[in-house]
Amino acid sequence: MGRLGTTEGLTEEQTEILKVVRTFVEERILPFVQELEHADEYPAQIIDGLKELGIFGLTIPEEYGGLGESLLTYALVVEEIARGWMSVSGVINTHFIVAYMLMRHGTDEQKRTYLPTMATGEVRGAFSMSEPGLGSDVSAVSTTGTRLADGSYELTGQKMWVTNGGTSNLVAVLAKTDEVADSVYRNMTTFLVEKKPGFGEVAEGVTVPGKIDKMGYKGVDTTELIFHEHRLRADQILGEAPGQGFYQMMDGLEVGRVNVAARACGIAMRAFELGVEYSQLRKTFGKPIAEHQAILFRLAEMATKVETAHAMMVRAARVKDRGARNDVEAGMAKLIASEYCNEVVEASFRIHGGYAYSKEYEIERLYREAAFMLIGEGTSDIQKMIIGRSVLREYAINGTRS
Repeated sequence: MGRLGTTEGLTEEQTEILKVVRTFVEERILPFVQELEHADEYPAQIIDGLKELGIFGLTIPEEYGGLGESLLTYALVVEEIARGWMSVSGVINTHFIVAYMLMRHGTDEQKRTYLPTMATGEVRGAFSMSEPGLGSDVSAVSTTGTRLADGSYELTGQKMWVTNGGTSNLVAVLAKTDEVADSVYRNMTTFLVEKKPGFGEVAEGVTVPGKIDKMGYKGVDTTELIFHEHRLRADQILGEAPGQGFYQMMDGLEVGRVNVAARACGIAMRAFELGVEYSQLRKTFGKPIAEHQAILFRLAEMATKVETAHAMMVRAARVKDRGARNDVEAGMAKLIASEYCNEVVEASFRIHGGYAYSKEYEIERLYREAAFMLIGEGTSDIQKMIIGRSVLREYAINGTRS
């Protein structure tokens, strides 16, 4: 193991957790990933292994049966897992976001109800905000939660790009409710929808049509989620107070963007490892191609980008762990990690030459996975908008800072 992607100031417990996860990746993921990914097969045995390690409860407090670890620990674990297979880290991510939202915004009763079984992986979470015509314009959410006379709600609408849509049994769903508010963002509520795993009708008025066929991000189930007059109790509102959904979801996205940055770091690290190894084995003109200046310069740029992305991801996680808002730091980390991930993977792809185009080589899979990093949890353009607006506030020419 080289020096790239190391993290200063970790505790002994964090170091031991990462060592265990890296061993798991080397022994339980990398030897099987090519076959599973090409078959688009759900990695059930890998997920069971992660459940045994306690990864599903990594950040859940000990009082609820979790390990009570920090966002930084979680991000570093995700980076290790994504180095093995990005799809596996995706299985964990939406579960993690829902657990985080419950920890931050749930009632005591909701925490007692869901967190212990989420910590074991018995209850698996999914996060649902996107819709077919929505994109990043959250104000355009059209799924509606209508309050009925008895205080319950009726949920109707269509959701899109739900990771773990089939395998989950608890979904945090953003919907518009008819609250009286001065802003469209205060008309949104997060509902905790309970369903059975699988496809078809998974609860009364809830349908999961099937997996969306994707160019990459294989194995994990990405689905639509259709609601038709699905009845919900009032206590299935996250925090029980309607109208808080937008802010709860944005809080979840902040940690989610750190997660995507970590995933991008993991992919980039693996692409670098493959590129630097192949460049020392492949020979042209009587010497390894690593000794040709063109390849040497490419390796130097790849290594620098891997290190930069990792450092920014770590910083974003640590800001959140201090209790501060990290929307800008998370946006910066997600932006640079996803863009650099694509550049590092493409560089490694070029180093491999024609063999990179063969499905026998791992870099082909990484090439398809890297593209998803540019759009997951908000596109690079959205991150630039978040960062740019913050910069304008911080450096206003009138000398005041808001």
